[in-house]
Amino acid sequence: MFFDDWHIHKKETVSNTILWEYDTTAPAWDWQRMKSVVVERVLEYGMESDYYAMYQLYGGYEGVRKIVKELPYLEAREAAWACALFNLDKEDLWSYRRMSLRRKHLNS
Repeated sequence: MFFDDWHIHKKETVSNTILWEYDTTAPAWDWQRMKSVVVERVLEYGMESDYYAMYQLYGGYEGVRKIVKELPYLEAREAAWACALFNLDKEDLWSYRRMSLRRKHLNS
């Protein structure tokens, strides 16, 4: 499994460049409240160190997997990558179900 050594890997931080419009050093920044944004950006733009940081922040494979399943929006490419990385079916993703419901509604 990818990144299965996250708990023994050196401490990493999510790169500020993938969160360009946020000030992650501000006192008001809350990594837990912004977990959906962080996980989505790591899936889209993250380097290896960002993945390790994400796993360390959100409780490893199962913690991140749960967040991925609840993301409201993912591009098709990132959704496919998330499904492969976390052994998910596309129907497990809220973003996929949401988009399917939208298409169904628009086509009715």
